[in-house]
Parts: sequence; structure tokens; C-alpha cells
Amino acid sequence: MTPPLKIMLVAAEASGDALGAGLARALKARLGDGVTFVGVGGPKMAAEGVISPFDIAELSIMGWVEGLRAYGLVKKRVAQTAALAAREQPDAVVLIDSWGFTIRVAKAVRAAAPDTPLIKYVGPQVWASRPGRAKTLAGAVDHLLALYAFDAPWFEKAGLSTTVVGSSALHVDMSNADGGAFRARRGIGPTAPLLLVLPGSRPSEINRMTPVYEATVQQLKAQVPGLEVAVIAAGTVAEDVRGRVAAWPFRVHLVEEAEKYDAMRAATVALATSGTVSTELALAGAPMVIAYRIDGLSYALMKRLVTAKYVTLFNIAADRRIAPEFIQHEATPDALAQAVGRLLTDPDAAAAQAREQTDALALMGGEGEDPSGLAAEAVLKVISERKTS
Repeated sequence: MTPPLKIMLVAAEASGDALGAGLARALKARLGDGVTFVGVGGPKMAAEGVISPFDIAELSIMGWVEGLRAYGLVKKRVAQTAALAAREQPDAVVLIDSWGFTIRVAKAVRAAAPDTPLIKYVGPQVWASRPGRAKTLAGAVDHLLALYAFDAPWFEKAGLSTTVVGSSALHVDMSNADGGAFRARRGIGPTAPLLLVLPGSRPSEINRMTPVYEATVQQLKAQVPGLEVAVIAAGTVAEDVRGRVAAWPFRVHLVEEAEKYDAMRAATVALATSGTVSTELALAGAPMVIAYRIDGLSYALMKRLVTAKYVTLFNIAADRRIAPEFIQHEATPDALAQAVGRLLTDPDAAAAQAREQTDALALMGGEGEDPSGLAAEAVLKVISERKTS
């Protein structure tokens, strides 16, 4: 009897955990008992059978300064992950997003097990900054699973075999999301203005953004009569978010992961930390304002390297600022309250922005096949080609 394939999946933050879980499900759908998993991930991957040797929340790091502070821990976890690969001898290692961590793991695994196929799932955004990372990745892994068609040429030019699988965020099934039911469960009237706050999925984001959002909402509560506020607590930082929001001096509806799409449908407007959630919000038809802050030194360095005009993917795809963005020093409570307040009090403007967001999603390639399924097929193809060669 042929032994089952053993595939190692490595993710270091919440978005990667979701991608890894989707890939594991797709592989099991194709192979059944013919596949097993090892690796590093969060709760969603654990539910699919990937038991992580450590908590990935400690690796959710943003910015150069925070990266330097965490260098010792990252180095330890890289060694631990490479040791797991050496011990388990998987048929392939799939390294998901999280450039700083996974590129180090790729090099460590390559040194320890040079014949193991290495697959990167989500490449660095070289079209936005540091295009030299395409060549770095090409020298470290065997194949790339890219999210967007505009990713591929950058890496193929560097000699890296690439499969465009699409973004799972563009394929979220919103058909069962029920905004009305969410409002009813929370005692929110069907026409009451509802602001949905999404503070992020990394500890550093929660630390920096929740005080800004608290002050923003305080201003909005004074300006918009009857304003209701809901806050989404992403899985890896849920406890931190709950603790911080509990101290806010006004009522907040805390939303867990299971209810987040209902909440997105229910929202009049969303105030979100930049990330994958912007795409999900657009799919849900929620007009939004985007904000982001990192430490000052990291921002100063980043400004020298980043060439993209926007940070929100559908803004980038459309090449115009559909959703307002407030980055670093621009992300003040006054500025955010003004932008959010305009959408809360001008239904026509909010509806127009929601339509433009939806139109921009088409430019990102949201009409293709299921990304997890395409990723699974690509992984199996890489393994098959390696075995036959």
C-alpha cells in the first residue's frame, strides 16, 4: 500500500492560518486518507489536523523595529520549524505568506533537507516595494502560488515557476451572511446607523490602532445620533481585543469570527485596519475607511522603499482612491471621524462608494475557480514532478 502523502504547512499569522486551513481542506477533498499534515499554524489549521508546536500569535510582527526586537524569538522559531521538517521528512513544505518568517524557514529547510520541494503560497508584494525580493524568493523556493495575475510576471522574470491561484478573500461565500439577523440578535434597529470597527489581526496593530479607534468613535457618537458600534475580534488576538474594548466608555457589540460576515452585511460603514478584511468588506457591500500605523522608524524606512500609491488592494487594482486611506500621521481621530461621519450621514455617498468597491473587485480577478482547490492541484503537481524527476 502506498503511504499517504505528508505535507508540511507553515503559517505565522491569522490570514495565513486561514489560507493554510483552506489548502488542507482542499487536499483532503482530493486525497482523503491519502494525505497527512504537519506544520505550524493557528486554530483554523489545527482544526484541519495541523498541530503547531508553538503559538503563532507571537510571530505577528510588523515593521523593522519590531522585527529587530523580536529577532531572537524569530530565530528560535525558525530553527524549531526547520527541525520539524527534518524530523518529519514531508513530501513538500508549503510556506504561507509572512515574508520575514517564511523566507528564513525556506533557507533553513533547504539547508537541512535540500531535496524537499519548497512552495511559497503568497509572494511578497514586489509590485509595491523592494522588487529585488522576487530574485531572493526564486533562489529559496521551487514554486510560487500567487494570488493575483499581476504578481506572476515579476517572479517568472526572476526564474521562479508560478501558478496564479487567486485570492480566497475574493471567493468568500456571502450568500448566507445575514445582516438583518445580526441586528436582530443584538437589538439594533434595522435602520440604525451601525459602525463596524476592525482593528486588525496582529498584536502590534491592536496596540496601535485601538486607542485611535476609541477616540474616533467617541467623536462619532457625539455627532451621529443613535450610532451603534460593533468591533470584530480576530481569532489570534481576540482576547486582547476583548480586554481593550471592555474599557471603552460606551456600549460595543463584540463580534467573534463566526459572526463577522453577518456583521459586515449589517454595517452601515466600516472602519478597518488595512489588510485582507478590506476585500471581504467590499464583497459584503460595506463602504469603508482604511487606517494604518506602524512605528515611526519603520515608517520612515518604508517610505523610501514603497512605490505603490495605495495600500488597499482594490484601490491599487482600480488605480484610484475609492476607499479613503489614512496612513501613519494621517490616521488621527479627527480625520477618521470626518471621513467615517461623511459616509454615515450621506447614504448616497456611501452607496456610490460601495458600488465602486464592488466594481474594482472584478479587476482583481474574482471570477475564477476556488483558490484553495487550484492551490491544492498545484501542490500535488509539484510533488508529482519532483518524484518523477
